[in-house]
Amino acid sequence: MSGAPWTTAGMSRLDDVMAGHVAAGDVPGLAWLVSRRGEVRTGVAGTMGVAGPDALVPGSSDPVALDAIFRISSTTKPITAVAALMLVEECKLRLDEPVDRLLPELAERRVLATPGGSLDDTVAARRPITVHDLLTFRMGLGGDFTFSSPQPVMAAMGELGLGTGAPAPAGPPEPDEWARRLGTLPLEYQPGERWMYHTGADVLGVLVARAADQPFETFLAERIFAPLGMTDTGFSVPADRLDRLSWCYGIDFGTGARQVYDPPDGQWSRPPAFPGGGAGLVSTLGDLHAFAEMLSRGGTHRGQRVLSRPAVEAMVTNQLTPEQLATSSPDPSGAVGWGLGVGVQLRRTGVARSVGSYGWDGGLGITWTNDPAEDLTAILLTNQAWTSPALPPVSQDFLTCTYAAIDD
Repeated sequence: MSGAPWTTAGMSRLDDVMAGHVAAGDVPGLAWLVSRRGEVRTGVAGTMGVAGPDALVPGSSDPVALDAIFRISSTTKPITAVAALMLVEECKLRLDEPVDRLLPELAERRVLATPGGSLDDTVAARRPITVHDLLTFRMGLGGDFTFSSPQPVMAAMGELGLGTGAPAPAGPPEPDEWARRLGTLPLEYQPGERWMYHTGADVLGVLVARAADQPFETFLAERIFAPLGMTDTGFSVPADRLDRLSWCYGIDFGTGARQVYDPPDGQWSRPPAFPGGGAGLVSTLGDLHAFAEMLSRGGTHRGQRVLSRPAVEAMVTNQLTPEQLATSSPDPSGAVGWGLGVGVQLRRTGVARSVGSYGWDGGLGITWTNDPAEDLTAILLTNQAWTSPALPPVSQDFLTCTYAAIDD
């Protein structure tokens, strides 16, 4: 296929719409990248707004740079999944293997007799937790998007300092202690029964470290980040790069006012005790694009293979049953399923995201999609945390404008 992949008018509209969200105060600053057939559309127009504390001072200037570093929160999860699949391919892990061999803390699980019931009222797990359960978020523990009241086990995890709320890397203890504390709690559901968010990725990070016999952060750095040239991705930012780490903002739900969630010299300015596989990484547009392109090219990057094509195909194939899609999937409508560490589009619900698209977003302001049907990658990084699990307007408009600009 020849010719430009985008219309000039469509790209101009994308610029204007993103600038409009910044001008309206929806986000202080953002950076984006869209590519098709390997052609990246980026440059000065790929950034808008401010990155620093000036976001709270109207009219001031601290512009977002193309190499700005952002906290990517839950977009960490697909990277953790790739790490685990690499070890599966090396036969250091097996998908259907119980995790008990490497995570004895999680052997012989107890399960709440009634979801949401007392922690003291439990039954024996019908089977062990497997590696596949962790990758598919069906280990029996995690956030339940359909639960209308506090989950008792998740509340207990919070009390034990295991990191169940918004990303806060300074909180959880080191991995062995983290696993020990988790092992004192029952599961909420039987292994394999239900999709439950987040916790499986954190457990997976501990498992990867033990299977590889090296710290999780070291495995990622040596086996994924170095081959892909992801030089700015990690669990903290070195002192000589802190000037590139964007401030991160949240909302005071009492007043509705913007407030600082984390400054550059905050929690990501030093290595955490617990490198969380669920939400701990920082990264940049360029680094995330390298990761996304590796997956879209069947596991290769610039001629170097990171993961096999069959492993990538398994990763981006929905693993949830029809019943799970109807009751406990990432999307209440059932339009989005879950593969091995990524969301998978099962039904097209609008202009954006063809069936078969995959990726995952981060609640600190990140949106990433790979669309094989369009040979498209779209990445939006903002410094404004989401206020709900729903895709915010700036992300919706980013995807809509990207697809509307396709020229073929």
